[in-house]
Amino acid sequence: MKGLNLKKRLRQSAVFCLIFFLTIAAIIQSPKSASADTNTDDLNVKAKSAILVDADTGQILYNKKSDEMLPPASMTKMMTEYLTMKAIHSGKISWDTKVNISDYVYTISQNREFSNVPLRKDYQYTVKDLYEAMAIYSANGATIALAEKIGGSEKNFVKLMNKTAKKLGMKNAKYINSSGLSNKDLGKFASVGGPNDSNLLSARAIAKLAYNIVNDYPDALKIASTPIKMFTAGVDNPIKMVNWNWMLPGFGANMHQYTYEGVDGLKTGHTDLAGYCFTGTAERNGHRLITVVMGTDSEGDRFNETRKLLDYGFNQFSFKTVMDKGQTVKGHKTLPVTKGKEDKVKIAVKDSLKLALKNGEEKGYKPVLHLDKSKLNEDGKLEAPVKKGEKVGYVTLSSKNGKGYSYLNGQDVKVPVVTTEGVDKANWFILSMRATGHFISGVFSSAADMVKGWF
Repeated sequence: MKGLNLKKRLRQSAVFCLIFFLTIAAIIQSPKSASADTNTDDLNVKAKSAILVDADTGQILYNKKSDEMLPPASMTKMMTEYLTMKAIHSGKISWDTKVNISDYVYTISQNREFSNVPLRKDYQYTVKDLYEAMAIYSANGATIALAEKIGGSEKNFVKLMNKTAKKLGMKNAKYINSSGLSNKDLGKFASVGGPNDSNLLSARAIAKLAYNIVNDYPDALKIASTPIKMFTAGVDNPIKMVNWNWMLPGFGANMHQYTYEGVDGLKTGHTDLAGYCFTGTAERNGHRLITVVMGTDSEGDRFNETRKLLDYGFNQFSFKTVMDKGQTVKGHKTLPVTKGKEDKVKIAVKDSLKLALKNGEEKGYKPVLHLDKSKLNEDGKLEAPVKKGEKVGYVTLSSKNGKGYSYLNGQDVKVPVVTTEGVDKANWFILSMRATGHFISGVFSSAADMVKGWF
């Protein structure tokens, strides 16, 4: 008996070991269930943080520690650019508005250790003069001059920067000045924060800002994409402003090995604390991407790492029309209608639904209809009258394998679903006849059920 029990225990132990090793193997070999933007494929992006975003939808196509708070250096100026553009488009100022130069601006602008064009206190510059110096040459004095013009003081402008960042959903963004210099660099002119403080932003927050710039004020790219321009305002000898964005095609490969087809923005940044940073954007065949890399080791690295992201985005993804305008969702061509001349109404998407999809994954997504329940009665019907073009819900895309994309604004792309025809309310006579018909039908149905019960 002892021999039999020993054999039985050995067999049980062998089965247990086999199950154990098979389970471990399955865990090792099974794919990780991660969202499509959690790239563990490693592009080997050599930066402290990085992000790749589709500029049309806000889809995040690549993400490396994009929520880590880091000093952005001169990428700070993107918020100054955004607020300047906003002030121009709202009519608060114009490109020709004159700007006086304060002692603060004058002192900073004379320091050529920083990126600057020297400004005069006895000369009035136009907003365009200063904006071009800021966007092309990253001129710090010019940036502060714009901040003072729009905010009344840089301190007030910083309040506006932080308020706008919150409105745009730039989580935890911390602005203490308009230029991106540290308070240590600004010295006695630092008006917000402690003596060793600097601006702090995440790559995701910067990508949100870039997304709003290219979509709200695309004319900003016309200036940001200028490779070289002469600064002539208030100087005897024009100053050659060479754009710090070496990826611009306007330079030509003979000047910079980093040039990249389609790049037209947006902003570089560098301090000893921040390292080398770059927010880039490029468009090819109508498809625009946004990149952010923070904390690379050299000027060339920030462009090399950006190239990796852009190559990945343009080569591995395609901007696809998943649903055409006027297309219906399978199984949901109509909605039932009550108290109308018709008992149903046709529905379809108001606009086309487009997404950046990884090549080969086009069939991995299905449209999902989300009806506006406030438009329906307790029976799930629309009540007449129903207008043509009335919004009744929206459509999103759902991944069949659970690996969807995340978005800068935290929400999926939504396309409104509307009625494609109108349904008038039926008059009292028709409603009465219907009620009578339903009553008679109910009587006959009850009678039929009763007769069936007899047999």
